[in-house]
Amino acid sequence: MSAPTWPPEPSAPGGPAAGPAAEQVQAAVLVPLFVAAASGEAHVVLTRRRSDLRSHAGEIAFPGGRRDAADADLLATALREAEEEIGLARAQVSALGELPRTSTFATNYLIHPFVGAIPEGVAWRLSPREVDAVLELPLEALRAGRTRTRLERRGIRFETDAYVVGEHLIWGATARIVEHLLASAYVDELTGGGARARP
Repeated sequence: MSAPTWPPEPSAPGGPAAGPAAEQVQAAVLVPLFVAAASGEAHVVLTRRRSDLRSHAGEIAFPGGRRDAADADLLATALREAEEEIGLARAQVSALGELPRTSTFATNYLIHPFVGAIPEGVAWRLSPREVDAVLELPLEALRAGRTRTRLERRGIRFETDAYVVGEHLIWGATARIVEHLLASAYVDELTGGGARARP
């Protein structure tokens, strides 16, 4: 993979980077969604970084990274990274659209999140260099788990929005993408209106 899994840094006080988009590093993530047949409930797929990595160990993210010169566009970047990180074949993804772009604070990445519908029961193949686990989290559990939490990164203590589902803490750029997802109409599109996405 060409860049750290997202979020590559804290969502520090003051919010996203303010630099012009042309000056930011263009990157993309895939936000895979599927509907569980038994419950009809929409789930989102995330990854957990390996706990022994030098940076951002154990953090939860979407598969993604920096655009490569060979990528036709940023959607191609997201699909390539998902295939490399978790073995999600491009043919298994039906693109639904794009969420609002999300900037990072210090590294000045501009992340383009693409939502894709995938089948239930994908046999994940994890990148041994990067990914510790694949998480399939119900969107309603994420919605119910929205909170504020205090974190310390690089010696800086700050309070930030986050999502907690069981033992999993989602914050930073990933939390902002989740917030946009929950406020979008993509869940309705996937479920036929059975799981209404609310702001």
